Amino acid sequence: MATGETTSHPTKQPEDCCQVVGYSHLTDKATSHSTRLSKDDNQVAGYSPASEKLLMEPLAIRLSEQTTLAKSLVMDGHPKDTGQVIDGTTSHLTKAENCQVIGYGYNPSYDARLKAALLPLLLLAACTTTPKPPVVPPPIIIAPYAPFAVSKWAMLPDWQTIDLQPTWGAFWQSCNALKNKPGWQIICARANELTQPDNNSLHVFFEQGFTPYQVYNPDGTSQGLITGYYEPKLYGSRVKTARFRYPLYGPPDDLLTIDLGEVYPQLKDMRLRGRLQGNRVVPYYNRNEIDNGKAPLQGRELFWVDNAIDLFFLQIQGSGRIELPDGSMVKVGYAEQNGQPYNSIGKKLVEMGAFRLEESSMQNIKLWAEKHPDKLLSLLEQNPSYVFFRELPNDLPAPLGALGVPLTNEYSLAVDTRTIPLGAPVFLATTYPNTNAPLNRLMLAQDTGGAIKGAVRGDFFWGFGEQAGTQAGRMKQSGQMWVLFPKGAEPSLGP
Repeated sequence: MATGETTSHPTKQPEDCCQVVGYSHLTDKATSHSTRLSKDDNQVAGYSPASEKLLMEPLAIRLSEQTTLAKSLVMDGHPKDTGQVIDGTTSHLTKAENCQVIGYGYNPSYDARLKAALLPLLLLAACTTTPKPPVVPPPIIIAPYAPFAVSKWAMLPDWQTIDLQPTWGAFWQSCNALKNKPGWQIICARANELTQPDNNSLHVFFEQGFTPYQVYNPDGTSQGLITGYYEPKLYGSRVKTARFRYPLYGPPDDLLTIDLGEVYPQLKDMRLRGRLQGNRVVPYYNRNEIDNGKAPLQGRELFWVDNAIDLFFLQIQGSGRIELPDGSMVKVGYAEQNGQPYNSIGKKLVEMGAFRLEESSMQNIKLWAEKHPDKLLSLLEQNPSYVFFRELPNDLPAPLGALGVPLTNEYSLAVDTRTIPLGAPVFLATTYPNTNAPLNRLMLAQDTGGAIKGAVRGDFFWGFGEQAGTQAGRMKQSGQMWVLFPKGAEPSLGP
């Protein structure tokens, strides 16, 4: 939802750094400003997300060994840590020890009440010693990190010895979706010319047709979180019974999906989900409201299953199979989502003290659910996101990913498409779940996920069944990623 969200602009911060959170009139939203002290006079420059550069306007602070600004201080007109908007401006300091407030920079067009609110703050600073007006250095321009940097094949771990044969089938699935798109026509036509290529031929094909680009986070780091997902098996029925009482819904009729890119090209691939209330679009019902019958979903039940936590994890995985009472199997896949944010119930259980962070896994969450059935529904409601399904043809070899092609076990990857384009080959360098054993392979970005947010962030598809579920549930590894772009379709890295 693009309504008053807090935005964060991470930057590397030295030890002599304060952080200012404030309200911006220019963007009409709360912003997080990293601030950096200069070496010469300990002045603070504030970061502006609108201009992508350092400014001197938000706040001026001088380190002082004589004066300490207590953490508990409540500034007149600017209550610390309240997050309230007062006359359009709110500010609080963190890590504020040994800082003396000199003044607050504001736009002259602010009203008189803002000036009156700032006056006691200035008087407070003057109660110790009257500092000389700070010498404002010229702003330092710090360019944000680009998400990509040109790399070399030799930088990809084990590239020369890796087996590309299993990758080839997944690559062909991507070409089935991309072969008519600009940038992919030539490379997919070349792939069509290869008949039963061996491993050496495949290495030549990728090295001659692609350029590797390493993926970086906004803070310049190259490591990110790699998790796993799989296709689970559930037990269910097409009718509700005493055993099968948890509904699996198809998309509701009142769910709106608005493609923002059709109105704002810069928001390509971004969608807004909601419902109509009168003539207004409002957020769609959250998990709690859906479970309590507020959404008009009667008649939208596709199946009924026997386990609430298994149904919850089916929504996390996005696809699965349901064994019916007669022994037959049906396949279901992601159809829509309610547009609400994804919150991790594993993280919530860690906060509750159920287990340590390093013990957080799907298996341990299920064990907790078995021991605390009376608390399960309230736990699940901590995640307002809700997924709706559709029944898939039984002859599909695997679940359909966001690219619209069947996924390939252990060679399809879910990514954040704000950085990595769907269909692209992605070299992943990580480790097997709960081990230090290298897991380096060329995969294909063919899926997305509500929890998959960030540049260096991937979700490894393990396949179907219990063993795949064990691997997926335990996978929480650190990894690096390289995207292979077809030559001639490389990303622009310039300003």
